Amino acid sequence: MRTADRLVLQTVRRGGPWLGVLALTSVAGSVAELALPAVLGRTVDSLVASEPASGTWLGVCAAIVVVAVVCDTLGVWGAGAGGAQVSAWLRHRILRHVLGVGPAMTRRFPEGDLVTRIGVNAEEAGRAPEAIVTGAALVIPTAGSIVALSLIDFWLTLTLVAGLALIALVLRAFFHATTSIAGGYQEAQGDIAARLVDALAGARTIAAAGTAAQEKSRVLTALPRLRAHAMDMWRANARAGVQAGAVVPLLEVAVLGVGGLRLAAGDLTVGELYSAARYAVLGAGLGAALSYVNRLTRARAAAGRVVELIGESPRTYGGQPLGPGPGTLELRGVAADGLGDVDLVVPGGCAVAVVGRSGSGKSLLAALSGRLVDPLRGTVRLDGVPLPALSPEALRRAVGYAFERPVLVGDTVADAIGLGLDRPAPEAVRAAARAACADTFVRRLPLGYDTPLEEAPMSGGERQRIGLARAFAHGERLLILDDATSSLDTVTERQVSGALAGELRGRTRLIVAHRVATAAAADRVIWLDGGRVRAYDSHRVLWDDPGYRAVFQVDAP
Repeated sequence: MRTADRLVLQTVRRGGPWLGVLALTSVAGSVAELALPAVLGRTVDSLVASEPASGTWLGVCAAIVVVAVVCDTLGVWGAGAGGAQVSAWLRHRILRHVLGVGPAMTRRFPEGDLVTRIGVNAEEAGRAPEAIVTGAALVIPTAGSIVALSLIDFWLTLTLVAGLALIALVLRAFFHATTSIAGGYQEAQGDIAARLVDALAGARTIAAAGTAAQEKSRVLTALPRLRAHAMDMWRANARAGVQAGAVVPLLEVAVLGVGGLRLAAGDLTVGELYSAARYAVLGAGLGAALSYVNRLTRARAAAGRVVELIGESPRTYGGQPLGPGPGTLELRGVAADGLGDVDLVVPGGCAVAVVGRSGSGKSLLAALSGRLVDPLRGTVRLDGVPLPALSPEALRRAVGYAFERPVLVGDTVADAIGLGLDRPAPEAVRAAARAACADTFVRRLPLGYDTPLEEAPMSGGERQRIGLARAFAHGERLLILDDATSSLDTVTERQVSGALAGELRGRTRLIVAHRVATAAAADRVIWLDGGRVRAYDSHRVLWDDPGYRAVFQVDAP
């Protein structure tokens, strides 16, 4: 938990001016509370003795009360604003890091769990500064009460310190118990969220199969675990509350009892006894730290879950530009989880199909070729330059991706096609759409390319065409198409293939293929089998191998 504690300390530094307001008002309010018993005691003695200054002391009491109320009001405001600022900083930091790591992040953390960590856990971790500052401010009246009682009577001080030691033991035990419980509770929340996101992604399949009841049970598998942690948290709170609740009144009674004996012996005045009683209440107020300890433990556990995200190493980039070249792709000794040593060269301007059975590593090879994923070992080069040495801008301009289920991002259809480009020219966007056979249906939309995405319902094939257009607009040297034409009808696929063989022919094309026609149209084929390159040759040569024909589940002619 040391890294989590470091993150908690960073949140304190990121609290901004509002955290300063909270700290200032907490200290000022604590000082006011600390001063009030002494002033009240002096006022009581003044009234008993009928002194002329009794009215002045009453005015001082009223002023202290006003200061305490104002500090409390500003403190609530500062806590809310500061917590929101810290949570926003955490979310921005996590989101930048998650996007910087890329697809490797979702390989380790399910999407629903990521959302929970970025959303709920970041908010809980953002409450740490408030818990620390407000909880620490409770030490002021407690320490002040000890000092004040020391000035009044030593025996009263000894009684208060003994009670405070018991309260401190209760808080310490509560802190250790709830930290692990809160972590388990948050983990169960993330598990449920991950299963729910999976279920929502497959909602149509679930409805078609009529398995809603079974899916509900699957999503809520972690619910008993969540309930168990919640009950443990409740029991820990109740146990600590009862213990502190028993110690606090006993402590106050003990101080009053000792004070009464000292008053009877003539060692205390009535005002001093009243002040001592008030200081005992203030000192015992340390028991109120229970709620702040609870918030801190939840924040600490949440910070631990956040640290697991930002502990993933992000991709690093160089600043090297990409010199002239035809788009030659080289993979030398490349290996990753699920893919063995790959050693091959894709000549610039060639169309190369990647084929293989399900799970053979086709999508992983495509991701490695454009640096969506970094290899565990080996080097991927584009025109002789290792991909990690390229700047993000150079890599973005050089490589274009299209996927089976593209996610369209942007305000308008034109934004979705030109995503990532610096002020793309409208003609370039339209040219990419024409090559992807998307221009015709886009022009039919109410505002054409300026139609907002939420007002442009698309079929699966239309979305794939927009995804292809986005790839065509980006990939100046290398196009990577990961099953990007699976939802296209035969005519449209033939038209897209014509564009790939025609106006886009000058670019290197790496195409993950499942159809015989796609492999036959490629210049060469990479045949993957069991995570390794079994062959790299033309479709015509490979077709004589029964194992290759079996990939497409067809027999020899």
